Formats: sequence, C-alpha cells, structure tokens
Amino acid sequence: MKIKTVQLLNELRILFFQHMKSSEGDLHFQKFLEVFLIETKEQLYMEEVSFFKFDEWKLQYYKEASTGSVEDYIMKAPAQEHIEKAMNENKNDEASFVFMPKDFRDFQTIIPLWDQGKVNGLIALKEQGISFRSLTEEQGTDFAGEFATILKSALSISKMSVEEKRNKRLFKVTEKFHSSMNMDAVLGEIISTLHTVYPTFDYFLLLSHDNDSHENLPIKDLEYDSENVAALQAYVTGTIQFDDHPSDDHSILYAPLKGKQGVYGVLQVIAPNTLMFPESEIEFIALLANTAGSALENAQLYQQSKRLVSDLQLINETSHHLNSNLRLSETMEYMKQQIMKSFDADQTGFILLLPGENVNLLTGSSDFFDSEESELYVSFMKDKIDKDKESLFIGDLSVKCPGVDVRYHSLMAVPMMESNDVKGFALVLHEEPYFFSFEMFKLLQSLIHHSSLAMANSMLREELEKMVITDHLTRLYSRSYLDDKMSQSMEVDEEGTFILIDIDNFKKVNDTYGHQVGDDILIQVANLIQHNIRDTDIGARWGGEEMAIYLPRIPLETGVKIAERLKDKVGEESSPKVTISCGVSYWAKEQFDNVKEVFKRADEALYMAKNSGKNRVNVKESRL
Repeated sequence: MKIKTVQLLNELRILFFQHMKSSEGDLHFQKFLEVFLIETKEQLYMEEVSFFKFDEWKLQYYKEASTGSVEDYIMKAPAQEHIEKAMNENKNDEASFVFMPKDFRDFQTIIPLWDQGKVNGLIALKEQGISFRSLTEEQGTDFAGEFATILKSALSISKMSVEEKRNKRLFKVTEKFHSSMNMDAVLGEIISTLHTVYPTFDYFLLLSHDNDSHENLPIKDLEYDSENVAALQAYVTGTIQFDDHPSDDHSILYAPLKGKQGVYGVLQVIAPNTLMFPESEIEFIALLANTAGSALENAQLYQQSKRLVSDLQLINETSHHLNSNLRLSETMEYMKQQIMKSFDADQTGFILLLPGENVNLLTGSSDFFDSEESELYVSFMKDKIDKDKESLFIGDLSVKCPGVDVRYHSLMAVPMMESNDVKGFALVLHEEPYFFSFEMFKLLQSLIHHSSLAMANSMLREELEKMVITDHLTRLYSRSYLDDKMSQSMEVDEEGTFILIDIDNFKKVNDTYGHQVGDDILIQVANLIQHNIRDTDIGARWGGEEMAIYLPRIPLETGVKIAERLKDKVGEESSPKVTISCGVSYWAKEQFDNVKEVFKRADEALYMAKNSGKNRVNVKESRL
C-alpha cells in the first residue's frame, strides 16, 4: 500500500506541473480535476473517487466531479454530519483521513482539503479491496498531507485565475462607468455585470432620486416604510445589510450605491436557494456598488452642472433682454414666452397687487387669466403670498382645496419684490399633478428675482412717461401729446374730428364754492370725457377750464353727436351742476389741412357757442 501511495503522489505531481505548463499558469481546475480523479482511482484500484466542494452559499457539500455518477451530487446529511464531527475533533491536524463507519455504504475514506482553518473540499474514496486503514498513522498523515497539497494548489491557482478574471471585469466596468456621464448607462452596466457574474440571481436598483426615464431597467423607488428595513438601513448607514429568508429559501443583500457626497440608492441582490452570501462575493458586490455609486455621483454632478449652466444662461439672457429698455407689454410677453418654454407650462400669469384687496392682470399673461376660472388660482395664491410673502410650490392643488373642481393641479408662484415689498407675483400652472420639479421651482425663483427689477423699471418708466404726457389733476393727456398724435394721424388717416370744450361760468364756481370744488368739477368732466370715448381716441386738458377731444378716422357728423352726448352727460351728472360749450372742427385728406388750422376753427366755433348762450355745440367745418 505504501508503494502505491508514493507512486500515486509522484504521478499526481507530474500531472499538476504538466497542466501548469500547458495552461501557462492559467490552470483550468475542472479539466485537471477529472484527470486527477481518474489517476487516483487507477493507481489505488478504487471503485470510485469523487470530489465534493463546499458550497459557501448553501453551506453544504456537493459532488463537483467523480469517476462515477454525479447525479446524486449532494452528500447525504448523516455522512456530512459525521465528516464535520471528525474534522472538528482533528482541527489541529489538517493532514489526516476521515474514516467512515461501516454502515455508510457510499464512501469509506475522506481526505479533507483545509484552507486557512476551513475545509473547502473533500476527496471521497470508495474502496475496492485496498483500504487506507492498513497504513500507519505516520504514513497516512504524510500521504493525506501531500495528496491534499497537490489538489489545494490546483484549486488555489484556479481560484486566483477566477479572481483575476473577475477583477479584470471590474476594472473594465469601472472604465465604462467613468467614461459615461449618462446615469442610465451607468445603471445599465451595473445590471449587465451582475447578470454576467450571477446569471441566476435577481437584481433591483432602489433609487432615492427622481427616475423618470431608465427604460428597461429593474428600478424601484426607495420607499420610507417599515416593510424594507434592511434597504433603508443600508441607505442610511452606507453599509451592506442582509435579509435572510430560510423559509423562502433565498437571501437578499443590500449594497449602498455610495459616493463621496452621499448615498444615491441601494443595490438589491436576491440569491435563490441560498443560505448566506460568502465573504468573497460580498466583497465583489461591495466593490461594484461603491464604484457604481461614485460613477452615479459623477454623472449626477455632471447633469447638475449642465443644468446649472443652462439655468444661468437662461437667467443671463433674460436679464440682458429685459434690461434693454423694453416697454412693459414687451417685457411681460417676453417673460411669458421664456417661462412657457423653459418649464413646459400650460398657463403663465403676472398679477400686480393694488392697494386694498384689488389685483391687476399685467399685459403678457396667458388668456386664461382673463377668465372667471382663473379667480380660484389667483385668489388662493394672493392670500398665501400676502400672508407669508414667500414663494409657493404646490404639487397638487386638489389636496389643498378638497371638494373643489381643480383643472390645474401643479402650481408655482413667486412674488415680484421691490425694496422688500411685494408688488405682485408670477403664477405658473400645469394640468398634471406633481409636474414641476423642485429644480424648476428654484429656477423660477431665480428668474423672477433677477427679472423683478427690470419689470419694476419698465413699470416705473411707463409711469413716468405717462406723467410727462398726462395732466396731473385730470389724468387726461397733455396738450403737447395731443398735438403729436394729431400730427401723426393727419399723415396716415383719411379724416378726423376735433372737439374743444370749455366749462361755462367756471370762475363763478370757484368764487362760489372755492378752488377745491372747482378742481373736483374739472375731474368730473375729465372722467365723463374718458368714459365717452374709445381707447384709440385722445382726451386732453387744453388749459385752465378748457379740455379737448381728438377722434381719429371719425366723420364730422359722428363727432358732433359725441360732443352733444358729452354736453348732456355733464349737465346731468356734474355736482354741483355745471354746463359745457363745445366747438367742433373737422379735417379730411383732400383739404390739405394742418393741426394749427383745425385748432383755430374749433376755437372759433367754441367762441360762437359761448357768445350764443353757452351749453351748446357749435361747428366750423372748413378753412373757407
């Protein structure tokens, strides 16, 4: 028996080195093992020689290779218990046999393969006449040690080869991760790598950020509930967590996708038919998850930087455009277009807050805000902004207004400030709930903040322009403005009518009631003028108690009727009662007229009306 064992060891050593030479250091363990077992069987005249490998996932031995059948690959429980008991008793003596009791029919002798205090494999011998029990203890120890060393060396080299290939794959994956700034590509590479290394496992990515796209990827939201404690623990602590389910015959590993600035999600790995994850596999998954976490962070930071650059370009472009002395209507129209395009909004409105509870809709707002339906949104936002003076971001208005039929669910409102005072607010709406992201909300705040000054300047400039061209007391246009508009009209229009108005006995009103009442009479007449002409007509203060109306493109007959109606209104509605006299003149293109002559004829007609009894309308039609 001793000669046979020595001869076998020499043959196995030669076999080992031959395989090492032919494989150039990359030993294929499965091929070596098959020859190794056959050689052992033939040299020792055994009935069967099998190799049982320890499955770290299921914590049991299974038959990986054999000179006999491998169908019944799981070592039966009684045999496994006996082997483990014997090995525990001889832990200090790693080079030893385990002899099986006679009633164990499968194998009579077991040679354990120890590695760092653990048994990672067994050589099982089914004897056929020759028994290792005939060897002395010294001979058995020498043989078992040498025999196990050869096989362990092959196994170790094979394991290193597998680890090297895995590390190379991890390196290639890392290269792919950091060569892409696309989050979908990074997430897809994680799943692809896991499918290659663990094809029978299931995987899910539990992400903490918005995931609107990510097509065909197994992604779930990381929900903050008590049903997934291990996943939340992994996310919060940044460490790997486990959730074993012996009854369901599977184990779950949660690896945090961790970057330098935080944790971006959790990788869920579900291993079927598994009792626990081996340390080597945990290390690989942890490395993959950490690398992926860093890549996700880089991709997210890149996307954030692109978005910030885009946002800054939008703000800069808008601010530059608004500071180019636009009129208020042009300013607000431009702002509406920018907001509608940048936020894909359904409706945009600009609301000016007036003294008291009144509001004014600025030009440029969407047509929707001219409807009664808009009052719900405007009044709701006005109350909130009046109270808190802060921006509002509402994902679903129906939650805030239960029982109310809400058309637009998503809302953003940002106050327009001037010197810490709220002058109004911008209101952005969308029909879908939770349509706007928080990044959109922050961008709108910046956009309105940077634009508020330009909008206020446009309003102030127009107010100043209006003050220059209007009379402070009556709010009618100034005479110079009337002159300019009449001159322009006579260049482009076909005809026009001019009415010069004088308040009868105005000095007597001042003497009787005082100048304050006199001013009030001027305001009353001015208001009646404004209410009885079109927006395209021009009402102006001519001087003192005289006022004027220019009606572009209006024939003389219509102009006279307007003057008569105004005369009657003043007599009926003024308090204290006053009357007016009107002089009317007219021009037409074929008359070769001018502004000065039109004024002169109206003045002459007014003089005639005053001298013929007052409270009447007189006309002087032509220059002749």
